[in-house]
Amino acid sequence: MSVATLQRSPVAHPDRFFIDGQWVAPSSSATIDVINPTTEEVFLTVAEAQNADIDRAVDAARRAFDKGPWPRMTPAERAHYLRAIAQEISARMGDIGDVWTSQMGGLRAQADGMIHHAAFNYNFYADLADSFVFEEVRPSMNPGKTGMLVREPVGVVAAIIPWNGPVALTSNKVAPALLAGCTIVVKLSPEAPGEGLILAEICEKVGLPAGVVNVLTSDRAASEHLVRNPAVDKVSFTGSSAAGKTIASICGERIARYTLELGGKSAAVILDDYDLGAAAKALAQQSVNLTGQVCASLTRIVVPRHRHDELVEAMAATYSAIRVGDPFAEGTEMGPLAMRRQRDRVESYIEQGRQAGARIAAGGGRPAHLNRGFFVEPTVFADVSNDMVIAREEIFGPVASVIPADNEQHAIDIANDTVFGLNAAVFTHDNDRAYWVARQLRSGSVGHNGFFLDPSIAFGGFKQSGIGREGGVEGLYPYLETKTLILDGAPSNSK
Repeated sequence: MSVATLQRSPVAHPDRFFIDGQWVAPSSSATIDVINPTTEEVFLTVAEAQNADIDRAVDAARRAFDKGPWPRMTPAERAHYLRAIAQEISARMGDIGDVWTSQMGGLRAQADGMIHHAAFNYNFYADLADSFVFEEVRPSMNPGKTGMLVREPVGVVAAIIPWNGPVALTSNKVAPALLAGCTIVVKLSPEAPGEGLILAEICEKVGLPAGVVNVLTSDRAASEHLVRNPAVDKVSFTGSSAAGKTIASICGERIARYTLELGGKSAAVILDDYDLGAAAKALAQQSVNLTGQVCASLTRIVVPRHRHDELVEAMAATYSAIRVGDPFAEGTEMGPLAMRRQRDRVESYIEQGRQAGARIAAGGGRPAHLNRGFFVEPTVFADVSNDMVIAREEIFGPVASVIPADNEQHAIDIANDTVFGLNAAVFTHDNDRAYWVARQLRSGSVGHNGFFLDPSIAFGGFKQSGIGREGGVEGLYPYLETKTLILDGAPSNSK
């Protein structure tokens, strides 16, 4: 399949918002054009929410939480809807995958994996309805009293979705929030609204009660208005650390709850026993995932100094062999960057690396065989010092920096010498060394011999990479408030 064969978007209501269980007209004529990064042509035009639309969606979510049936259902009753959503996501896999590739330029061959992840999330949290302890009897220090600890929904949630992987990242927020009994306003990215609008169609189809999930698209100003709305109890945000700081400060003004999954500058620590050809292959495979526009991407490669040149040579060979082109085409290994401004950003960092004295071992420019689209070559920098800008700031593109270390402890120190702490990896054949190094790394996830995450356990970051966790049982807690009851006796229906 080629880009040209996708004649129209499968999104049914791009000119509407899904609010209070209905597709409603926007308050203004403002629209947003979504550009296909491969063709540089408009793929989809959607309505742009203004403050009035944001308030309408929040009001609907507030009514649904305060007066509607959703928070008053049992977890098992809510789980029925989550399973129905999962089934419909799988049924619309083709539409969702086509939209993602057309909006973001990610490989169509990789899209189904993200969609499976989204369906998995809804089923996972549905299954927790039977095993998670929402209320329990606890001993009380008060004589003659019975203590209970109950976990209740936090309330109205504002879920702010990034552009790089909307279908999976939305499920990280919506699925646990729904199981908890929350109601939600999903604010879609202006660069990638399509998958979220399809989710709204799915919520309508499965008969989700009115106001439980509300979906609209807006730019930054209206997004800030959403965060400031006093009827929003919690904000769940995935995006840049800079935006996360702003959201945290706004929420702090009224002590609103928030979860932040933010940026990264993740290190791969290669120990002295590991095969460098295998390491280079593993790093190249992960670097092309969404053209490096992944917050957890391994972009700082820390290697023993005496092995630096050998690793650079191996990485240059593997990165140079990556096939860049049409993300719908069979055989393509990396598509374009998502936006023109993103390509400008990546090219700016490449130039800063040159100016700082780092050596480009592979890439550094635009593919000569492509005359349109926001493409850039996979790039490897050698002789990088950890104090260079390219080693400290998140580039969000297929750019790797190889940094030499004097010894194992020095490598750990380099890996930790960053404001971020989202992901990391250790390359070694020794399981004990892998464990020991992983425990020293200040990072929310650490993989062994490659890029590995497991959202079924938990995902999130240390330091400026975020607050809280998404995925797994840990991802349910942020959508719950804990309440202590001191009673004369346990209720008859207590577990």
